[in-house]
Amino acid sequence: MSSTIGAVEVMPTGAVLGAEVRGVDLRAVDAAAFAAIHQAWLDHSVLLFRGQALTPDELIRFSQMFGGLDWAPVQENGRRFVDGKPELYIVSNVLGADGQPIGSLGAGEAVWHTDMSYLPKPPKASMLYALEIPPDGGDTHFASMYAAHESLPPALKARCEGLMVKHDGTYNSGGYLRAGVTPTDDPKSAPGHLHPLVCRHPETGRQMLYLGRRKLAYIDGLDIADSEALLDEIWHHATRPAICWTNHWRVGDLVLWDNRCTMHRRDPFDASARRIMHRTQIKGEAPPAG
Repeated sequence: MSSTIGAVEVMPTGAVLGAEVRGVDLRAVDAAAFAAIHQAWLDHSVLLFRGQALTPDELIRFSQMFGGLDWAPVQENGRRFVDGKPELYIVSNVLGADGQPIGSLGAGEAVWHTDMSYLPKPPKASMLYALEIPPDGGDTHFASMYAAHESLPPALKARCEGLMVKHDGTYNSGGYLRAGVTPTDDPKSAPGHLHPLVCRHPETGRQMLYLGRRKLAYIDGLDIADSEALLDEIWHHATRPAICWTNHWRVGDLVLWDNRCTMHRRDPFDASARRIMHRTQIKGEAPPAG
């Protein structure tokens, strides 16, 4: 059921997460509109704003309403950020006049992941804004980690309590080796950070799974075979279509997601088609154990 606060209309997707927010120009968000947007974000985990027309500065300014921004990570080509705008990350397969990629992640599949979860303090939120999109493919899927935890079979839920998972930092979501990292196939020695497998959202108080990404993930204290088997079981459960929602992108879409209680992935698309997206990320804290 939709709800309206002032000029802000919130239309749930009908899935277990996600809502479209209407009646808002993100270039001019006042305090009342932001309060409604913030509450809708906590309620639905993922928000879609269609038909926006944002310059990079306007995207950064709206993002800053949620808190301080992280600097963009180093891209595969060694560039760290857009000149003069360290907060802005370009997700694109397009080549510049010099023949070098203007952005990151290419045109391939981006597997299920939580942004930057290999850091001690991952971002609490991400925003992705569409400037150019391919005619087909490139859709983004979101999975609710609230629903993943709530629907765990009792025995599996009990096994998850108190466990810590190392979130690998070797590869990014597109499968590219991160700058300055030596590759390894050993989950125990791979670079990353330990986070609780079951966390409690610091604002909503709800319990959730916190998974990161599957490749080279490791449950601390288990042998590799037991860790792999348990992670496979959890991962299969947490990415079921029943707890997911998909955004089919249009130019002018901005999607805001709660990086603490969702995972997301991207479909591949034709590498000859153009896709240009701008991303920002809001600083977060270490996920608190549930």
